[in-house]
Amino acid sequence: MALLLSLQASAQTDGLGTWNVVSAKITFNKQWNAFGEVQARSQKLIHDFNYYEYKAGVGYNFPKTASILFAMGHYATFQPDGDFKKPFVNDEFRIWEQFVLTNNIGRVKIEHRYRIEQRFTSNAGYRNRFRYRLNVIVPLNNKEIKDKTWYTSIFNEVFVTNERPYFEQNRIFLGAGYQFNKHFTVLAGVLNRFDQSVTNVPSWKNYFQTNLIFSIDEFKSGRERHPSSVD
Repeated sequence: MALLLSLQASAQTDGLGTWNVVSAKITFNKQWNAFGEVQARSQKLIHDFNYYEYKAGVGYNFPKTASILFAMGHYATFQPDGDFKKPFVNDEFRIWEQFVLTNNIGRVKIEHRYRIEQRFTSNAGYRNRFRYRLNVIVPLNNKEIKDKTWYTSIFNEVFVTNERPYFEQNRIFLGAGYQFNKHFTVLAGVLNRFDQSVTNVPSWKNYFQTNLIFSIDEFKSGRERHPSSVD
């Protein structure tokens, strides 16, 4: 545990990095859907790419405002001073389960996301992690997010484990999105990531995050759309 957290902190450098995300979701009916996502992250704006991941999962919608998701993926962290430079800092296979509750206050869309992760890492063995994200989405030129709608998104996510020191990471995101049509949305903004090691040595890193969000037949869910980052 201590080794993994110290390696995560050392794999970050000063300056603005990038966090590039492409995700796609297909909706089969009111209950079932599936998604896939790929990511690449860099320590600098146009170089020092030191991380990638790909994942996929299946989701189920309960009546009204609740949903669950089961997913798995591969996550690889490289050295910070090059493009996918080995040796690996961490090579990981992950399984996770998620529960989401949504509600509206006027035109403000609120999402509560709870996630449990089972992580099989190359440098620290098996680990559990628990995440909670509060995400607020506000459409600007329409009451709902539909074609040709601008919107803002802000979230805070906390990461904890069942091992000391328990608190592991916090992410804050502030950005804006635009839904071009029912199939394609872009969301971009700044994400601040804070990591805490077992030696109480904190590290911060800011990223410019871009999300390209593709959707197929989401109208079949019968729900209002809340496009945001899956990660």
